[in-house]
Amino acid sequence: MIVNLNDYLKDLMVGIPEGEISLRDFRNEQKWISSNYKFGMPGSRKNLKEVIWNVEINPFYLAKYTVTEELYAIIMGKKSLITAEAQKPVVNVSWIDAVNFCNLLSDALGYDKFYDFDNESKAVVCNYSTNGFRLPTDAEWQYACKAKSKGYRYGEIDEIAWYKDNSNKRVHEVGEKKPNEWGLHDMIGNVWEWCWDLYDAETFGTYRIIRGGSWAEEERGCGATCRRKSMPNFYIDDIGFRIARSII
Repeated sequence: MIVNLNDYLKDLMVGIPEGEISLRDFRNEQKWISSNYKFGMPGSRKNLKEVIWNVEINPFYLAKYTVTEELYAIIMGKKSLITAEAQKPVVNVSWIDAVNFCNLLSDALGYDKFYDFDNESKAVVCNYSTNGFRLPTDAEWQYACKAKSKGYRYGEIDEIAWYKDNSNKRVHEVGEKKPNEWGLHDMIGNVWEWCWDLYDAETFGTYRIIRGGSWAEEERGCGATCRRKSMPNFYIDDIGFRIARSII
Protein backbone atom coordinates (compact mmCIF):
# COMPACT_ATOMS: atom_id res chain seq x y z
CA MET A 1 0.00 0.00 0.00
CA ILE A 2 1.34 3.44 -0.94
CA VAL A 3 1.38 5.67 2.15
CA ASN A 4 3.79 8.37 0.96
CA LEU A 5 4.25 8.84 -2.77
CA ASN A 6 7.75 10.33 -2.50
CA ASP A 7 9.00 7.47 -0.33
CA TYR A 8 7.40 4.91 -2.61
CA LEU A 9 9.07 6.34 -5.71
CA LYS A 10 12.47 6.58 -4.00
CA ASP A 11 12.31 2.86 -3.24
CA LEU A 12 10.82 1.97 -6.63
CA MET A 13 13.46 3.56 -8.87
CA VAL A 14 16.71 1.64 -9.41
CA GLY A 15 19.89 3.26 -10.69
CA ILE A 16 21.08 1.62 -13.91
CA PRO A 17 24.79 2.09 -14.73
CA GLU A 18 26.13 3.30 -18.05
CA GLY A 19 27.18 0.77 -20.67
CA GLU A 20 26.56 -0.45 -24.20
CA ILE A 21 24.09 -2.89 -25.71
CA SER A 22 24.01 -4.64 -29.08
CA LEU A 23 20.56 -4.80 -30.60
CA ARG A 24 19.58 -6.93 -33.55
CA ASP A 25 16.62 -7.70 -35.71
CA PHE A 26 15.90 -9.29 -39.04
CA ARG A 27 14.78 -7.42 -42.13
CA ASN A 28 14.85 -8.09 -45.82
CA GLU A 29 16.51 -5.76 -48.28
CA GLN A 30 13.53 -3.42 -48.52
CA LYS A 31 11.61 -3.50 -45.24
CA TRP A 32 11.10 -5.22 -41.89
CA ILE A 33 9.87 -8.76 -42.29
CA SER A 34 6.18 -8.91 -41.43
CA SER A 35 5.11 -10.24 -38.05
CA ASN A 36 3.64 -13.38 -39.66
CA TYR A 37 6.94 -14.35 -41.29
CA LYS A 38 8.11 -17.90 -40.54
CA PHE A 39 11.43 -19.43 -41.44
CA GLY A 40 11.04 -21.67 -44.45
CA MET A 41 8.46 -19.57 -46.28
CA PRO A 42 9.16 -19.93 -50.02
CA GLY A 43 11.13 -17.03 -51.47
CA SER A 44 11.57 -15.29 -48.11
CA ARG A 45 14.62 -16.74 -46.43
CA LYS A 46 16.97 -15.85 -49.31
CA ASN A 47 16.25 -12.15 -48.63
CA LEU A 48 16.78 -12.44 -44.89
CA LYS A 49 19.30 -9.99 -43.51
CA GLU A 50 20.35 -9.71 -39.88
CA VAL A 51 20.81 -6.13 -38.77
CA ILE A 52 22.95 -5.42 -35.69
CA TRP A 53 23.62 -2.03 -34.14
CA ASN A 54 25.25 -0.86 -30.91
CA VAL A 55 23.78 1.73 -28.55
CA GLU A 56 25.59 3.55 -25.76
CA ILE A 57 23.49 3.76 -22.61
CA ASN A 58 23.79 6.69 -20.22
CA PRO A 59 23.03 6.02 -16.55
CA PHE A 60 19.32 6.31 -15.78
CA TYR A 61 16.66 5.22 -13.31
CA LEU A 62 14.23 2.39 -13.99
CA ALA A 63 11.39 1.11 -11.83
CA LYS A 64 11.95 -2.27 -10.20
CA TYR A 65 8.29 -3.13 -10.93
CA THR A 66 5.83 -2.32 -13.67
CA VAL A 67 3.29 0.36 -12.76
CA THR A 68 0.68 -1.17 -10.46
CA GLU A 69 -3.06 -0.65 -10.47
CA GLU A 70 -2.67 1.23 -7.17
CA LEU A 71 -0.05 3.71 -8.41
CA TYR A 72 -1.95 4.26 -11.65
CA ALA A 73 -5.22 4.93 -9.83
CA ILE A 74 -3.60 7.39 -7.41
CA ILE A 75 -1.93 9.44 -10.15
CA MET A 76 -4.97 9.38 -12.42
CA GLY A 77 -7.17 10.62 -9.55
CA LYS A 78 -9.15 7.41 -9.27
CA LYS A 79 -8.36 6.21 -5.72
CA SER A 80 -11.92 4.98 -5.32
CA LEU A 81 -11.24 2.35 -8.00
CA ILE A 82 -8.39 0.69 -6.06
CA THR A 83 -9.29 -2.95 -5.46
CA ALA A 84 -7.81 -6.04 -3.83
CA GLU A 85 -5.76 -6.45 -7.02
CA ALA A 86 -3.93 -3.16 -6.42
CA GLN A 87 -0.47 -4.74 -6.57
CA LYS A 88 -0.99 -6.29 -9.98
CA PRO A 89 0.37 -4.46 -13.03
CA VAL A 90 -2.05 -2.01 -14.54
CA VAL A 91 -3.13 -3.35 -17.93
CA ASN A 92 -5.51 -2.25 -20.68
CA VAL A 93 -3.44 0.93 -21.02
CA SER A 94 -2.28 2.23 -24.37
CA TRP A 95 1.08 3.80 -25.21
CA ILE A 96 -0.67 7.18 -25.15
CA ASP A 97 -2.10 6.40 -21.70
CA ALA A 98 1.40 5.52 -20.47
CA VAL A 99 2.90 8.76 -21.78
CA ASN A 100 0.12 10.80 -20.16
CA PHE A 101 0.68 8.98 -16.87
CA CYS A 102 4.39 9.83 -16.96
CA ASN A 103 3.61 13.55 -17.28
CA LEU A 104 1.05 13.44 -14.46
CA LEU A 105 3.50 11.60 -12.22
CA SER A 106 6.15 14.23 -12.97
CA ASP A 107 3.65 16.92 -11.95
CA ALA A 108 2.84 15.10 -8.73
CA LEU A 109 6.51 14.82 -7.74
CA GLY A 110 7.52 18.31 -8.85
CA TYR A 111 9.62 17.31 -11.89
CA ASP A 112 9.49 18.99 -15.26
CA LYS A 113 7.39 17.09 -17.79
CA PHE A 114 9.38 14.95 -20.18
CA TYR A 115 6.73 14.92 -22.91
CA ASP A 116 5.01 17.69 -24.84
CA PHE A 117 2.01 17.18 -27.11
CA ASP A 118 1.83 19.06 -30.40
CA ASN A 119 -1.87 19.89 -30.70
CA GLU A 120 -1.61 20.52 -34.42
CA SER A 121 0.28 17.41 -35.52
CA LYS A 122 -0.76 15.24 -32.53
CA ALA A 123 2.91 14.25 -32.19
CA VAL A 124 4.58 13.56 -28.85
CA VAL A 125 7.85 15.45 -28.38
CA CYS A 126 10.53 14.63 -25.79
CA ASN A 127 12.14 17.25 -23.56
CA TYR A 128 15.53 15.58 -23.22
CA SER A 129 16.88 18.26 -20.87
CA THR A 130 14.31 17.45 -18.16
CA ASN A 131 14.35 14.85 -15.40
CA GLY A 132 10.67 13.96 -15.59
CA PHE A 133 9.29 10.44 -15.73
CA ARG A 134 9.20 8.72 -19.09
CA LEU A 135 9.08 5.36 -20.82
CA PRO A 136 12.40 3.54 -21.32
CA THR A 137 13.82 3.42 -24.80
CA ASP A 138 14.00 0.08 -26.57
CA ALA A 139 17.77 -0.05 -26.01
CA GLU A 140 17.51 0.94 -22.34
CA TRP A 141 14.89 -1.73 -21.76
CA GLN A 142 16.99 -4.54 -23.22
CA TYR A 143 20.15 -3.34 -21.48
CA ALA A 144 18.39 -3.23 -18.11
CA CYS A 145 16.66 -6.56 -18.68
CA LYS A 146 19.88 -8.41 -19.44
CA ALA A 147 21.78 -6.72 -16.57
CA LYS A 148 25.08 -7.91 -18.09
CA SER A 149 23.80 -11.50 -18.47
CA LYS A 150 24.63 -13.27 -21.73
CA GLY A 151 21.68 -15.53 -22.49
CA TYR A 152 18.17 -15.07 -23.84
CA ARG A 153 16.97 -14.73 -20.23
CA TYR A 154 18.64 -13.76 -16.96
CA GLY A 155 17.50 -16.99 -15.24
CA GLU A 156 15.38 -20.10 -15.51
CA ILE A 157 12.03 -19.05 -16.92
CA ASP A 158 9.85 -20.59 -14.20
CA GLU A 159 11.87 -18.79 -11.54
CA ILE A 160 11.77 -15.33 -13.12
CA ALA A 161 8.58 -15.12 -15.18
CA TRP A 162 4.85 -15.67 -15.39
CA TYR A 163 4.04 -16.99 -18.85
CA LYS A 164 1.55 -19.27 -20.58
CA ASP A 165 2.71 -22.50 -18.96
CA ASN A 166 2.60 -21.34 -15.33
CA SER A 167 0.34 -18.26 -15.09
CA ASN A 168 -3.01 -20.04 -14.84
CA LYS A 169 -4.25 -17.69 -17.58
CA ARG A 170 -4.02 -14.52 -15.49
CA VAL A 171 -1.77 -11.64 -14.53
CA HIS A 172 0.01 -11.84 -11.16
CA GLU A 173 1.13 -9.34 -8.54
CA VAL A 174 4.43 -7.60 -9.23
CA GLY A 175 7.59 -8.85 -7.58
CA GLU A 176 6.60 -12.47 -6.99
CA LYS A 177 9.35 -13.85 -9.23
CA LYS A 178 13.12 -13.55 -8.80
CA PRO A 179 14.69 -10.28 -9.99
CA ASN A 180 17.67 -9.91 -12.29
CA GLU A 181 21.13 -8.92 -11.03
CA TRP A 182 20.13 -5.24 -10.86
CA GLY A 183 17.04 -5.90 -8.74
CA LEU A 184 14.45 -5.54 -11.50
CA HIS A 185 11.43 -7.86 -11.28
CA ASP A 186 9.20 -9.19 -14.05
CA MET A 187 11.28 -7.88 -16.93
CA ILE A 188 10.34 -11.20 -18.51
CA GLY A 189 6.71 -12.29 -18.51
CA ASN A 190 3.60 -11.14 -16.62
CA VAL A 191 2.89 -8.18 -18.94
CA TRP A 192 4.37 -6.79 -22.13
CA GLU A 193 5.91 -3.36 -21.53
CA TRP A 194 5.59 -0.28 -23.71
CA CYS A 195 8.83 1.37 -24.83
CA TRP A 196 9.23 4.86 -26.29
CA ASP A 197 10.50 3.83 -29.72
CA LEU A 198 8.73 3.48 -33.01
CA TYR A 199 9.08 -0.07 -34.35
CA ASP A 200 9.93 1.06 -37.88
CA ALA A 201 8.31 4.27 -39.06
CA GLU A 202 8.83 3.69 -42.79
CA THR A 203 7.14 0.30 -42.81
CA PHE A 204 4.79 0.31 -39.82
CA GLY A 205 4.09 4.00 -39.26
CA THR A 206 3.23 4.90 -35.65
CA TYR A 207 3.50 1.38 -34.20
CA ARG A 208 5.46 1.36 -30.92
CA ILE A 209 7.68 -1.35 -29.45
CA ILE A 210 6.58 -3.65 -26.64
CA ARG A 211 9.00 -5.87 -24.75
CA GLY A 212 9.27 -8.79 -22.35
CA GLY A 213 6.42 -11.19 -23.01
CA SER A 214 3.40 -11.78 -20.78
CA TRP A 215 1.31 -14.21 -18.77
CA ALA A 216 -0.37 -15.27 -22.04
CA GLU A 217 2.81 -15.67 -24.08
CA GLU A 218 4.56 -18.86 -25.14
CA GLU A 219 7.98 -19.50 -23.60
CA ARG A 220 9.80 -18.60 -26.82
CA GLY A 221 8.30 -15.08 -26.76
CA CYS A 222 9.53 -14.33 -23.24
CA GLY A 223 13.11 -13.19 -23.61
CA ALA A 224 15.41 -10.20 -23.38
CA THR A 225 15.74 -9.79 -27.13
CA CYS A 226 12.14 -10.46 -28.18
CA ARG A 227 10.63 -7.36 -29.76
CA ARG A 228 6.98 -6.91 -30.78
CA LYS A 229 4.92 -3.94 -31.94
CA SER A 230 1.49 -2.43 -31.40
CA MET A 231 -0.51 0.66 -32.30
CA PRO A 232 -0.07 3.50 -29.78
CA ASN A 233 -3.81 3.66 -29.05
CA PHE A 234 -4.15 -0.11 -28.61
CA TYR A 235 -4.78 -1.66 -25.20
CA ILE A 236 -5.29 -5.21 -23.97
CA ASP A 237 -5.11 -7.22 -20.75
CA ASP A 238 -1.48 -8.28 -21.08
CA ILE A 239 0.24 -4.96 -21.89
CA GLY A 240 1.42 -2.58 -19.17
CA PHE A 241 4.46 -0.36 -18.72
CA ARG A 242 7.44 0.51 -16.52
CA ILE A 243 8.64 4.03 -15.79
CA ALA A 244 12.13 5.46 -16.25
CA ARG A 245 13.83 8.77 -15.49
CA SER A 246 16.99 10.35 -16.87
CA ILE A 247 19.84 11.33 -14.59
CA ILE A 248 20.45 14.99 -15.42
